[in-house]
Amino acid sequence: MSNIHSFHIPVMGLGYTVDSPIKVAQYGIDSVISIGDDMLLEKMRMMYSELFEVPYQEISDKIDDFRAKRITSYLNLVNDIVDRKIEELKSVTAEKTEEIKKYFNMLPDTSEIKDEFFRLKDKYLNFSEFSAWIHDNIYKGSIDVNIMTKLDREYYDKNGEKLPVEYNDAHAALRGFAESNLESSIVLSAGMNPRLYGYIGKFEDFYPNEAGYIKKKIVLKVSDYRSALIQGKFLAKKGIWISEYRVESGLNCGGHAFASDGYLMGPILEEFNKHREDLEVEVFKILSQALTKQGKIVPSKPLKLKLTAQGGVGTANEHEFLLEHYNVDSVGWGSPFLLAPDVTTVDDTTLQQLIDAKEKDIYLSDLSPLGVPFNSLRGDTGEIERLEKIAKGRPGSSCPKLHLNFNTEFTEKPICTASRQYQRLKLKELDSKELNPKEYKKQFDAITAKSCLCVGLGTAALVKYDIERRIEGDAVLVCPGPNTAYFNKETNLEEMCSHIYGRKNIMPFNNRPNMFVKELKLYIDYLKDQVEKSIGNMDKKQEKYLNAFVSNLRDGIEYYKHLFNTVTAKFDDTVENINKGIEFQEKRLDDIEKDITSLTLELV
Repeated sequence: MSNIHSFHIPVMGLGYTVDSPIKVAQYGIDSVISIGDDMLLEKMRMMYSELFEVPYQEISDKIDDFRAKRITSYLNLVNDIVDRKIEELKSVTAEKTEEIKKYFNMLPDTSEIKDEFFRLKDKYLNFSEFSAWIHDNIYKGSIDVNIMTKLDREYYDKNGEKLPVEYNDAHAALRGFAESNLESSIVLSAGMNPRLYGYIGKFEDFYPNEAGYIKKKIVLKVSDYRSALIQGKFLAKKGIWISEYRVESGLNCGGHAFASDGYLMGPILEEFNKHREDLEVEVFKILSQALTKQGKIVPSKPLKLKLTAQGGVGTANEHEFLLEHYNVDSVGWGSPFLLAPDVTTVDDTTLQQLIDAKEKDIYLSDLSPLGVPFNSLRGDTGEIERLEKIAKGRPGSSCPKLHLNFNTEFTEKPICTASRQYQRLKLKELDSKELNPKEYKKQFDAITAKSCLCVGLGTAALVKYDIERRIEGDAVLVCPGPNTAYFNKETNLEEMCSHIYGRKNIMPFNNRPNMFVKELKLYIDYLKDQVEKSIGNMDKKQEKYLNAFVSNLRDGIEYYKHLFNTVTAKFDDTVENINKGIEFQEKRLDDIEKDITSLTLELV
């Protein structure tokens, strides 16, 4: 990370941040590209090669290892374009003076190099007189990448023979990043994949040198401290250091939502902050032993780790609080940037829908083929297309990209539950059950709710840039976090920086709940939904799960009560509303716990 900004832009969908580094890295801002869709990256490489007059040669899907090669080639191109932009900025030409001012204006007001720039600007007549200083103080934002570790489906050759594990989706994506010329990080999300983790060690760029420098770093997206410790130790035993633990809210975020059994973000960050040094020392000891055993270089001094957080942050106060109270190194700002066309890539129709979206329009859906709740926007063009297919009697996707082929219920080779093939087979099975109309509709809706994320989450970029999409079509799925509802106008990078750093407020909603209170509400909404689903289906396992969920929420509520009674100065005029919000949600939890007790009595 560049360290000149205290925020980063997380990955969003497959296409929404696919070229964000080209737009923001020259201003020292870190952002993350999803490298899960090699077909999309190849199309983007063709477009940007033409735009920047770089020779382009297609990487056909007929050649060996085309997925990894496409990813490597796109990342190299992005890196080269950003380097070109950085050098142009450092050249201090008359044409670049406004860009140079923009670079330093966007920095936080606490920045020492920002103060120095304006001091020198006032001292000299023009930028050329202190061009050497400018050259040395313009930094490149990190071009990071993301892979969902569990999206690691197997592939077969033309004869139906299974290909080696290295050709699996996540393995190929990791290799594509490892073989690129990037000096950045790969964000591993969606849980532990031991087979993939073991593969990381095959690439030298992931190992530290004697000074502790690692060319390609590992960032682990986590939802609790215990998971972080387990995975940190697991990789350390293989000689791999996790450079950053990225804590993400379980529900107050975009994309897939992982409810983490009721563990709330504040207590999770508290535990990380409390045990951070212990984590560093304990894991580094394991790392050193593993590197020694492997005959590799052991760093001369202990390595440091970074702690970052993201999910639902919406105000400068919240941003500053996370930095100061939990000592996080950077705060992720995601969904609000979907409204900034100079940062993310969103088609015009979807952009307007996001601008108009209210709280009720952003909801947890069942559309993901992974069976995980998914943050969705009501009425996006992907939803419209799905409903039209159902109405025509042809539900499901043609499944052109195949990344989520995991189901073997009806077939020997895995297929996707969003595919037309699966839904046709599943509905045929449903027809044979002779259910009553109400139960039939319930199961029919559950089957046809699944949608093609592989295509829908990347299509916005193709529509925005008018790139050929004969296979993908025009339907867009968008996965905004709930926080999007509190931003209601198109914005840009400069405005967002001013908002994040407290120089300007672009949020018109005075009644927006604090990020922690909002997350608490989302968890209680989720729990209520789980209890309703348990009616008539309650068993001992579900009883244990629901009671543990309640217990964890109560611990979180007590933590927040204490927290907001001791940090009132940080939230001054909002702390009263925060406490009222916590009290209201606690009463809701009381009522839900009574419902759980009633369901439990039915088991006796």
